[in-house]
Amino acid sequence: MKWLLILVILFGAIDAARPAEESLGTKIKKVFEPSPTPSRKHRKKKTTPTPSPTPSPKQKKASPSPSPTATPKSKSKRKKTSPAPTPSESPSGTETPSPSPEETPESARGKKGWPNVSLSLDQIADYDTYSPKVRQIIDAGLALTKQSLVYSYGSADPKNGGMDCSGFIYYVLKQNGFPDVPRDSSQQYVWVRKSGNFKAVVSRKEDSFELDDLKPGDLLFWRGTYNIDRDPPITHTMIYLGREKRTNKRVMLGSSDGRTYDGKQRWGVSVFDFKMPPPPKSGDAKISPVFVGYGQIPGLSQD
Repeated sequence: MKWLLILVILFGAIDAARPAEESLGTKIKKVFEPSPTPSRKHRKKKTTPTPSPTPSPKQKKASPSPSPTATPKSKSKRKKTSPAPTPSESPSGTETPSPSPEETPESARGKKGWPNVSLSLDQIADYDTYSPKVRQIIDAGLALTKQSLVYSYGSADPKNGGMDCSGFIYYVLKQNGFPDVPRDSSQQYVWVRKSGNFKAVVSRKEDSFELDDLKPGDLLFWRGTYNIDRDPPITHTMIYLGREKRTNKRVMLGSSDGRTYDGKQRWGVSVFDFKMPPPPKSGDAKISPVFVGYGQIPGLSQD
């Protein structure tokens, strides 16, 4: 019996030692288990802050980058566009002046026409062979072409800013020793006819023999340039200048409301092309200009 009791006590102690060992083992495990958990927590803390700083510098870098790039582009565009118009404006200012013939400023244009035209004396062929009196008349007329005078119906005085065709003839001849010159073109035609110096022209050709006697200083006459009831029905007059040296074309001097020089219409006191008007179209009821002839100024000496 004693031995049985001793065995029971021994086995009980062994069994009691096992849970004690287990409790010590679990304690040891518990002691070692908390050490990895903080390492995991530290890893999580390290990973979480790493993404946060990366987007923030990207956003800061992206925001300033467009602002400097946009500003130089806008400045460069403004600098490129601003000088562009200046060279285009400079040739336009140098476009108008031409060596021959002289043109008055653009402000001297009439209602629709191009600038009035003037010729210098050396631009007229054989001008040095003209008689002194013819030169005096032509010089006075060319001086008026440089005054920017418009066509002004009923005016015979440049102080009015313009003159009509017969007013130009009246003023120039009056100022140069012809006191009996009539005022209107019809009576100027009669004045020349009565002197016996008139040459009638029926042809409409530029090279007609009827123009062989045409001389510088002669008065030129048309009818049908506008509708008026008068007898004789002369409506337009000018002074023949001669031939332009540059083109060898016949040119004339006076005031007009639409005749041409160099193919461009002029309104005012100017140099004009002298050319025969074309024949009217059949059935055309419009006014048709007709050149009727020319004649020497009464009392003018060609010597």
